[in-house]
Amino acid sequence: MSGNTIGRSFCVTTFGESHGPAIGAIVDGCPPGLELSEADIQSDLEARRTGKSQFTSQRQEPDRVRILSGVFEGRTTGTAIGLLVDNVDARERDYEKIKDRFRPGHADYAYLQKYGIRDHRGGGRASARITVATVAAGAIARKWLRERLGLTVAGFLSQIGSHRLDCVDAEAARGNPFFCADPDKLPVLESYIKELRRAGDSVGARVTVRARGVPPGLGEPMFDRLDADIAHAMMGINAAKAVEIGDGVAVAGQRGTEHRDELTPDGFASNHGGGTLGGISSGQDLVVHVAFKPTSSIPTPGRTIDTAGRPAEIATTGRHDPCVGLRAVPIVEAMLLLVLMDHVLRHRGQCADVVPGTPVIA
Repeated sequence: MSGNTIGRSFCVTTFGESHGPAIGAIVDGCPPGLELSEADIQSDLEARRTGKSQFTSQRQEPDRVRILSGVFEGRTTGTAIGLLVDNVDARERDYEKIKDRFRPGHADYAYLQKYGIRDHRGGGRASARITVATVAAGAIARKWLRERLGLTVAGFLSQIGSHRLDCVDAEAARGNPFFCADPDKLPVLESYIKELRRAGDSVGARVTVRARGVPPGLGEPMFDRLDADIAHAMMGINAAKAVEIGDGVAVAGQRGTEHRDELTPDGFASNHGGGTLGGISSGQDLVVHVAFKPTSSIPTPGRTIDTAGRPAEIATTGRHDPCVGLRAVPIVEAMLLLVLMDHVLRHRGQCADVVPGTPVIA
């Protein structure tokens, strides 16, 4: 299997399966001299960890990260950083009875058609469990970008089912199991998830993430556009089905006089573009939205076929999220951080000495 690496200057390769012994990442290209400890990474892993509330999967994984290489006396050395997180609560028995049947909406059928073999234990590499590795790597990028550039990335749940959620208090998003930035909506969301569980169903969601302090000039005007790389990274997240930058699909109904972000000596008058111009960062906030499909693993029986092509019925039991979007915020943040880190280093390599002559506005 290829396609396990993202980035050019800040390269992250992940490995492991949902029910294998461990999940890990190799981070290559991190600049030397960054103070880094396992505690710096652990806080991000804690944000995506399962089993912390009744509204997400009850798989009890401590997700304790170990740094195996690339750090000496508390600082990065510039060599490859090895990260490892053990799987301690895998339950293969949950999948034994359905190992010969394809779960509708999952990668089971496509995997077998491509490779001729598949890991039926929780989906193997197709499981959202593997995102623990990208979140761990993203935590390294988060620390470097914050300390060197003052760049910050924060997200929140902006929609679940038919419920649209505003960002009333961005800091509140990390203080509840829904990553909801509108605390007054929490009782409604709790009732909604309980109703879904009783019905044996699931629902989709939308996550919004914002990067502040992004320097202008990141990205290339052609195939390595910043927004294109962001979209590529976000679509690499399990269950992601759509990515929007700025106003996203709403631009189809806008006029040019409405959408264009006019410039003034005091800064941009608006940010419909979401922080990019011609594929290059403008210095404005980067605004990204990612839509996730409903969880396909549900207890309600549905039609399928077995590995011999015969009709069958399937109902998925075990520990699953009624809405994968509830834990997607730290994952989306991590992917954006990885793209930004990679582009900052690439920009530094080619254009660090460029003096544009025009003042930076935002």
